[in-house]
Amino acid sequence: MQPLITSQGAILAVMASIVAVSFLLQRLKFFKSFGPAIICIIIGIILANFNIVPHWHDVYGVFFQYAIPVALTMFLLNVNLKEWIKLSKQPLLAMAFAVISVCAVTLLAGLYFAPRIPEGWKIAGMFIGTYTGGSSNLTAIGTGLNASPTTFASANAADYIIGLPTIVLFFAIPGILARSKWFKRVWPYSLTEEELSTDDDTELFSKKEWSITDIALLFAIGFIVAEVATALSQGFSALTSGAVRILLITTLALILAQFKPIREIKGNMDVGYFVALFFLVIIGFLVDINEFMNSAPLIAVFCFFVIIGSLALHIALCRLFKIKYQYVLISIVAAIADGTTAALVAGTGKWKSIISVAVVLGAIGMALGNYVGIGVAYLLKAIIGG
Repeated sequence: MQPLITSQGAILAVMASIVAVSFLLQRLKFFKSFGPAIICIIIGIILANFNIVPHWHDVYGVFFQYAIPVALTMFLLNVNLKEWIKLSKQPLLAMAFAVISVCAVTLLAGLYFAPRIPEGWKIAGMFIGTYTGGSSNLTAIGTGLNASPTTFASANAADYIIGLPTIVLFFAIPGILARSKWFKRVWPYSLTEEELSTDDDTELFSKKEWSITDIALLFAIGFIVAEVATALSQGFSALTSGAVRILLITTLALILAQFKPIREIKGNMDVGYFVALFFLVIIGFLVDINEFMNSAPLIAVFCFFVIIGSLALHIALCRLFKIKYQYVLISIVAAIADGTTAALVAGTGKWKSIISVAVVLGAIGMALGNYVGIGVAYLLKAIIGG
């Protein structure tokens, strides 16, 4: 049966409405705990599986081509590499262990799961991306590896089914650990209350002001970087050009971000997030529940092993090197989610002095995620074939 809505204009109207509703619902405490991204995907799944909108339409392809490259560029425009140097050894080491753990566990688990899942080696790279730098890396790597729409949908669905409860749990952990005498005996390495406090009483995550000029500049830079990267990647083979394109976008955006006037453009995270939400709505549209129930359970099990295995290895390495647990926790959240979520977890624990550290760790994960994700994906492909 033909979907109720099929025209290009009507589908764009539905997508814009879903994004708007996802932001409006953030005014309610219950929905705020999930965030706009989850809401966009869930509404998209509902509408597509009730045959309101099609699972695939030509207009979706435009967003596959441009939304993630433009959003990725915007996300990286405030990364100041000099801030990485200023960090003390412990948080950097914790983040390095997070990246190493995810890569090692995914590669090992991928040896079993990837041959049994269509485009399994691509999914492995996508999981590495999302668990080192957030969901934007998952979509960027999937785009770079030319993953099919079905693979995109299944990987994202598995990520949210397994990853979301993990993130929710981490918001509760600071309070639990602070009250646990057993944990303090097992892990006696901690920042003092004086080290965690700060004299800055500025309200956290307050509203930001930015102008139409900022928005215009962000879109101009985003499309220019995407097009330059596309042109340069055309010199490579069809098998690798997509991956090269995403790596070039990441590299060009990081280079531009080292210029102070670029970093001072306001709203890059907000506008980038807005653009990315349209892509996530499409991810929801692509999820066919019947098909997911038949093929995605194995992907969800793969995702579960990646998260649990990398967490176990990460925690073991951090304990071995006596890293303070606050740094361990924010590095885990910065890797699995992003710097903003890690900062929110730090704020929940009243660890105000390391909120900025959490943001920087998230930026490091986002910057490295595309490189290691694509690299390990091709390594896995070389090992298992395909």
